[in-house]
Amino acid sequence: MSITLSNVLATEADLRAVYKQPSSGAVNKLLRKIDPHAQRFIELSPFVCLGTSGPDGLGDVTPRGGEPGFVHLLDPNTLALPDRPGNNRLDALTNIIRHPGVGLLFFVPGFEDTLRVNGRARITTDEALLQRFPYNGKLPLTVIVIDVAEAYFHCPKALRRSVLWDASAQLPRSSFASPGQIFRDQLELDREPADIDRALEKGVQDTLY
Repeated sequence: MSITLSNVLATEADLRAVYKQPSSGAVNKLLRKIDPHAQRFIELSPFVCLGTSGPDGLGDVTPRGGEPGFVHLLDPNTLALPDRPGNNRLDALTNIIRHPGVGLLFFVPGFEDTLRVNGRARITTDEALLQRFPYNGKLPLTVIVIDVAEAYFHCPKALRRSVLWDASAQLPRSSFASPGQIFRDQLELDREPADIDRALEKGVQDTLY
């Protein structure tokens, strides 16, 4: 059941009554292609979040990772993202088929700035594209091709507030339930968490690429 709220902001005018107008720099930094600075950032990035939209209008975000530069720039207006093995739910891929609009947020370890890219995506098994992404002799099953519509850098405020890269802010993994404990509780499994953890880790190692 939804929580009842007062003063819900429902229009852009409502928002602007609370927030100031953006600066000219914040508006004008938006590019319609990948420039050399954005290209270099993508070449350094081993991690990107891929945002899609489901058939019911719900947003969906999935993490994607690989070696630095695992997302390739085909030309200033086109990116290629290999689809490495996952859980085969295919949430992002089926979302793209229905609604091709996507958002990408690139991270570089240690950098406080991030790169945001918005565009429209297609999924392909084009052999020439697949051959661009070998890893340990394995190719991805598909490649997501993104036609770039917008690209711009975010300021470091979010990463600085989160101290994400600060080693002193890192928590021991023991401060949170293990994947095995979570699976046992959520799926009501009759197995020891340690056994599930071992099986999950083996699955990760066996199907990483």
